[in-house]
Amino acid sequence: MEKNEFYQLLGSRTSIRKYKPDAVAKEVIERILAAGMQAPSGKNRQNWRFFVVTGKKREEYLQYSQKSWLGIKDILQQRLKPSLYQFTERFFYTLGDAPVIIFAYSHNDSEERYHTSIGSVYMAVENMNLACLVEGLGSCTMGAPLEIKEDVDKFLGVDQLPEYQKGELELLCAMVCGYPDHHPPKAPRQTAGRVTWL
Repeated sequence: MEKNEFYQLLGSRTSIRKYKPDAVAKEVIERILAAGMQAPSGKNRQNWRFFVVTGKKREEYLQYSQKSWLGIKDILQQRLKPSLYQFTERFFYTLGDAPVIIFAYSHNDSEERYHTSIGSVYMAVENMNLACLVEGLGSCTMGAPLEIKEDVDKFLGVDQLPEYQKGELELLCAMVCGYPDHHPPKAPRQTAGRVTWL
């Protein structure tokens, strides 16, 4: 990849909240997951754990997505214009018809600092966002499932895993993806006051 292509790729990434109904082939999803697992991680523990939800299970999750909306809607109502607020509410009720949801967990343990462990997973998720772009897909990373963490853990069956029962497995976010059905403008990057040179 040329240098300019790389920076154009970064600049073209934006969160997609409306998708075509077309299914995403399993091998494409596997490539996206593989891209995530190329990320660096603290002590090379590669502590990310991904749970992929499609088909009927994805349809079942919509009731949980709607519940998660209740935890953030008041804050968003203060921050968003009415039309954007209504669009965002519809997204939570349908997930924009995205056919794939990937839930990202961190496997934490005493051998690594907590923030390093979760940071490693978020780096993997960003790799996956960029891989979606290369595959012609859109994506949207969501923190809203954290509003209903225990519900999500049970929905996915994560609460039955030994590492979860030892308190080591933690939900960090979800990422929806699919073929985009809109092309929203990228929000301007705010650079003022973000970098200090010493």
